[in-house]
This record gives sequence, structure tokens and C-alpha cells, in this order.
Amino acid sequence: MLRFECSQLVVDRLDPLVNPGSIPSPHLHQIVGGNSFNASMDPATHDLPSASTCTSCTFSEDFSNYWTAVLYFRARNGTFKRVPQFVSEGLKGIGGITVYYIPSANANETVTAFRPGFRMLVGDANANVPREPRKVCHRCMPATGDNRWINCGSPDSQELPKETCPGGIRTIITFPTCWDGKNLDSPDHKSHLAYATGAKENDVGPTGRCPSSHPVVIPQVMYEVMWDTRLFNDKALWPADGSQPFVWSTGDQSGYTNHGDYVFGWKDDSLQRAMNSRCNGDTCAVLKSQTNEEAMNCTVPRTVPEDIDGWLPNLPGDRMIV
Repeated sequence: MLRFECSQLVVDRLDPLVNPGSIPSPHLHQIVGGNSFNASMDPATHDLPSASTCTSCTFSEDFSNYWTAVLYFRARNGTFKRVPQFVSEGLKGIGGITVYYIPSANANETVTAFRPGFRMLVGDANANVPREPRKVCHRCMPATGDNRWINCGSPDSQELPKETCPGGIRTIITFPTCWDGKNLDSPDHKSHLAYATGAKENDVGPTGRCPSSHPVVIPQVMYEVMWDTRLFNDKALWPADGSQPFVWSTGDQSGYTNHGDYVFGWKDDSLQRAMNSRCNGDTCAVLKSQTNEEAMNCTVPRTVPEDIDGWLPNLPGDRMIV
């Protein structure tokens, strides 16, 4: 599987997938990838590889954009502080998103890379109950490495942890592995895709069988994000009743509303070459790479002028706690 770091491109209140053209979008996102990211990104006219001049990801041919909600800490006095991110184990960069592209476990099965204009979404920013399949989850990390299975298996949960976490909180977002073979997007950004029949929440990569409605096997995209909640492990800062103090930028304290957005932007056939070669980790002979410094230097200015990093009286966008 490809596993590589994408450093922070920008943290901004934009969402060209769900709220195209809206400045600002309803809630804050953290975005990585190609620097042509903007509020609109009309798939009919916006070609990410040709519009971008750099990418914050390890592989310099990957101008895709990846984004998620942002985690905040709510202090005992009611103010909010953005939780910083750090790099996943074994990688380097400025904490953003660790991205996985996982081919089929069956070496003889053809895995079809995405086409220009392809987009997808996992999760629901308005969710108020657990969702199935369980593909957006959290893990309270120990102080040292955790080698247990990564993809939403036990002890991961859809809820945010209720205890202090010595190694911070890790979130995982796992996309479907079956495509209808026709539509590059759909009105809900989900219906053109399906999880394989028989796939379990802790399966990694395309497993099970694709349904006849979505017969094309595609790479499984997965996000891994490490939130440095260690900075807030002093219980004196937590609510007086000891309740869980972390909240997503959507206004949700349960954990159910975290989500991942994806817009494909690999140059030419580079992703297909990587899948055919079954590249592993953050090195791949058939792909061009860049240094960590080059990736970290790829940033864009924020579009929405608002404070996102101080101790805030309200969440960005004045999102209400739900």
C-alpha cells in the first residue's frame, strides 16, 4: 500500500465539494494536497495537475486535495483552542493527513485508478448517531507505538475518547472500494460508490466482493490524522464534571460528524502505475517524489479572514455545540 505524508496546505472555512462557491463554508476544514485548492473547483474546468504549481504531499505527481473537519478543545471556562496535529509514526513533515492508497489483497485482481474529475465523501457533518458501515473512527493512543490493526477495528470507536490519551487521538477515515464505473461524482458524493459485500470495519484494502451495481474495484483511500491532544491532558482544564472536552469544528462533541472529502488530481497515469507496481510505503520507483521541505513549503493563504488559533469564545463560523 502507498502510505505517505501530506503536510498542511491551509486550514480554512472552504468546502468545494459540499458547499462549492461558498465563502465561507459553514465549518472549518484542514486541507492538504495541490495548491490550486479553492472554494469552487468546478470539475468541468478545474484540472488539478495543470492548475497546481506544487503539492504538500510526498509524491510530486499527486495534486489531489484531501480534507477533514478540525478538532478543538473546549476549556473549563468555555473558550476553544484548535488542537494541533503531528506526523504519524515513521513519517516526517508538518502534521496534516497521512494518506493511504491500498490495492486489492488479490494480486491477480485489476485495480482501476480514479479518473480526472473523480470526487467522493465519507462521513456526515450532520450525523447525530453512529453510522454503518463504521468507517470513521477514533482511537485513544498510548504514549508509544500502537501496532494493532489500523482500520476502525477494536479498540477504535465512532465516539471521541472520554479519557486523557497519552499519545493523542488518532482518527481514521476509510473510503469505499467499489465504483459504478460511470459517474465521477453523485449528488450526495457517495452513491456512485459502495463498500464491498462482506467487508468488515477492520478490513484494510479492497476485500469482499463488489456488488453488481458497483462492479469496478478501485484503490481504497484512507486518511490517518494524529491530533495532539496531549497538550490538554491537564484535567484542571477540563469541564468541572470531567466530561469529554473535545469538539469537532462542526460543533459536535460526540465524534460522529468527522468526515473526509477527496478530489482526485494525480498527474496523467501516475496513480495507475503505482497500483500496477504495488508500491509500498512512501517510496515508489514509478513515482516522482519530493523532499519533506519542498512539501512543507507548499501552502496557500487563508481565504476567510478569521481567528482560528487563539483562545476563541466561539467555534469558527459561530458553530453551536450540539
